[in-house]
Amino acid sequence: MFHPAIILVLLVLIVFVNSVKILKEYERGVVLRLGRFVSVRGPGLIILIPWLEKMTKVSLRTVVMDVPPQDVITKDNVSVKVNAVLYFRAIEPDKAILEVDDYFFATSQLSQTTLRSILGQFELDDLLSERDTINQKLQDVIDSQTDPWGVKISAVEIKHIDLPTEMQRAMAKQAEAERERRAKIIAAEGELQASQKLHEASEIMSQNPVTIQIRYLQTLNQIASDRTNTIVFPFGLDKIQEMFKK
Repeated sequence: MFHPAIILVLLVLIVFVNSVKILKEYERGVVLRLGRFVSVRGPGLIILIPWLEKMTKVSLRTVVMDVPPQDVITKDNVSVKVNAVLYFRAIEPDKAILEVDDYFFATSQLSQTTLRSILGQFELDDLLSERDTINQKLQDVIDSQTDPWGVKISAVEIKHIDLPTEMQRAMAKQAEAERERRAKIIAAEGELQASQKLHEASEIMSQNPVTIQIRYLQTLNQIASDRTNTIVFPFGLDKIQEMFKK
């Protein structure tokens, strides 16, 4: 049989092991004594009163949580799937334990419902082009609701917007039509600039007939460089009549 002293030593060791806790730098301990909140302790060595006090650890580090894809109907009645990523951390450990059952699960569920409700207020074009504004609004709304839990939302980022196949085809056609419109505008602007330059050149040449003759000869020279061309040189009838008179 064990000696009573040995049994006493074992009991003391068990009590000591259960009473002494060590918390890391990023951890805090929420201590309850007989079910009532006492204090937030840590980091470092923590000594609890055996069987009277219980401690729950809370990490103060930022948590990165994926928000699973949510079915969202936009303001212009387009059904899309949107997922996001959430950055948050507990800044008041006592509230994170006392005010909500499981602040991880609660924050996750809140972010999903908020994502659906907020994105439903925007049209599809805004979802694709105004992500920074939407991210900021999501952060503000979720943060205001998690504040009573002692949870701070650092950032919310929309990761991906999954569009229906028919919507992707429609947007591709729209983008192609937009490119064609811009190409036509650029071509028209080019024609306008060319016509303006020709008008300016014609005014300059009309002021000096010699300039027209020089340009005429230059054109003939360019045509004559290709031997396959047949050049018809215009000659006035009055000149021909003068030749015959001679």
